[in-house]
This record gives sequence, C-alpha cells and structure tokens, in this order.
Amino acid sequence: MFGPAKIKMLVSSFVLLMVVFAKWVEPYIAQYRDVDQDTYEPSENQKSPEYYRDGSGTECRRCCDPAEEAPQYASPYPQYNIVPQINITILKGEKGDTGVRGPYGKTGKSGQTGPRGPYGVKGNKGSIGSPGEPCKSYYAAFSVGRKKALHSNDYYQTMIFDTEFVNLYGHFNMFTGKFFCYVPGIYFFSLNAHTWNQKETYLHLMKNEQEMAILYAQPSDRSIMQSQSLMLELERDDQVWIRLFKGERENAVFSDDFDTYITFSGYLIKAKSEG
Repeated sequence: MFGPAKIKMLVSSFVLLMVVFAKWVEPYIAQYRDVDQDTYEPSENQKSPEYYRDGSGTECRRCCDPAEEAPQYASPYPQYNIVPQINITILKGEKGDTGVRGPYGKTGKSGQTGPRGPYGVKGNKGSIGSPGEPCKSYYAAFSVGRKKALHSNDYYQTMIFDTEFVNLYGHFNMFTGKFFCYVPGIYFFSLNAHTWNQKETYLHLMKNEQEMAILYAQPSDRSIMQSQSLMLELERDDQVWIRLFKGERENAVFSDDFDTYITFSGYLIKAKSEG
C-alpha cells in the first residue's frame, strides 16, 4: 500500500509529464495545419501567390531575419486538448476509527449433531467410598382356612378363619380375619370356596372398605368349588379381607369340621422400596 505522501508525489509527476508532452507536440501540430490548407476556405482568408516571395506557395525567409511568429490559420481538423486522467480510486484516505458494534442478529437454526469426538484421557482412580447398607429383603405371606359353614343374615359378615397354614410375621390377624399391610408393594391374593346346594354363594374380596372382586355361584342341585384371584398394590396399613353378602337373598358357603373347603392366601411379589 502507498502512503498519502507517495501518492501525491506520483500524481504531481504525472501532471508534469503531461504538460511537457503537450509543449513538445505543439510545433508538429502547427506545421500540419499550414501544409494542409482547406481549398474551400473563403477567398478573403486565402493567401495570394504574391504573398510568398518566390510564388511557390512557400514563404521564403532569411535566416538572419528576426524571428516572427507564423500566422495562425483556421484548420478544418478538430483541435484536441490533452487532459490528464487521474484515477481517483488511488487517492485513498487514512483508515478511520472503529465504529460502534451493532446489535446481535436473530438466532439461527440449530445445526445437525456432529460426529462423536474421541475418548478423553482416563482420569485418576478415585478414593474408596463409605460402605453401603447391607441388602435387605422383604417378605410377607399368609394362607388360612375355614372348617365351618357360613350363612347370610341381615348384615354383611366378615369371614373369620379358624385354620392357619402360613402366617409370616403374623401379618394376618386371625381374630379380625384381616390381612394388615406392613410392607408396601405388589401382592397376590386368592380365594377358594365351596358352594351350598340350592343356595347362592356371594362373597366380596375387600381392600379396606372397597369391593375389589366377587366370588359368585348361582343356586344349583349340586355343590361346586369356586375360586377368585387378583393382584393388588397396597400401602402401609391397608387391610384385605373377605365379606359375605347380607341376607337380601339367601346365600351360604359350605364346609365341615373334618375338611377345609374355604381358603384365603396372599403373598408379597415386589416391595415398593425395591423400585
């Protein structure tokens, strides 16, 4: 890049050369105009042969005569004025100060996810942590039976069981006939009953005070075994029990003192604390 001083010097040199060139070509232009005189020039402007001393059309002068300026005649050719052309683009000024930063534009669209980078350097081995709690397993299971028949009356009856097969940790209360949940989680329950001839069998499997499932059999000439099973999600202190329908219609379940015809069982599948 040229500095401002050097650019000015170049421009001045160029102008001076153009002036010198114009002065140098001026005699040649004047001589060309004298020789080629327009034949159609008006007679009053044309020179007679007597004007020239030798009559040949060429002025004869002695070398000792004082210098005289040649007469100026009109020329049919256009006169050209040489005008120097300067490239303004080279006259570049000094660099200005940095302007104020403009506001941020709108956020563009998110690009595509690039390829996964290389794995980093493996870090140092960490310190040993504190020992965790030992693994704890949770259990809950029961299985009970009844050897006495049960008939309906004017109100709902809670079925009480008199035979205990399995009662892990005593979660099933034999006096109230209800299973108490001490370990929240998912449980499986099953109920089996024997119908009575010519009577309905109508039992509810209850969760707290809500009917969850029904074991039902229509009156028949012969007794049959009926069963019902389901899974329930229980929270702490929930109760599960069996209820006999009240005596709006006669219903009953059969059993005797020698065999167990009615059974009720349940066990924990997965504790809530296990995730």
